[in-house]
Amino acid sequence: MTYTIGQVAKKTGLTTHTLRFYDKEGLLPNVKKNLSGIRYFSDNDLNWIVILECLKSTGLSLKDIKHYIDLYKLGNKSLNERLEIFKIQKKRVKEQISLLKENMKKIDFKIKYYEEAIKNGEENIYEKNTYLAKERNRVLKLK
Repeated sequence: MTYTIGQVAKKTGLTTHTLRFYDKEGLLPNVKKNLSGIRYFSDNDLNWIVILECLKSTGLSLKDIKHYIDLYKLGNKSLNERLEIFKIQKKRVKEQISLLKENMKKIDFKIKYYEEAIKNGEENIYEKNTYLAKERNRVLKLK
């Protein structure tokens, strides 16, 4: 099945401008154009867009994504290199998740802090709530 750029934009949530940019930059290696230059996207192109957006949203630069696509174009001889890109990206995502979890603990702590402060009508609550004081040191990694 083929799709117009508008249909792909609707399916992916990307703008037509972004899709044209990706195509122009060589990030969509298989998109076909008719004689008038109108792009027609296949289901395979949609899959590329999903992977491209995944890599981009997890911090891989467009330059590095382009490198991955260039490797793809080399065929089977680049399978190991392409696998390595995804292994490295998986490691980065795990590190991001770990950092996000740590930040969530700090945000949860601040929510508890402000709820307690509101309940007591004042901000300086650590003398009244030693548990919260200990929790602050633990979560914020203070000594």
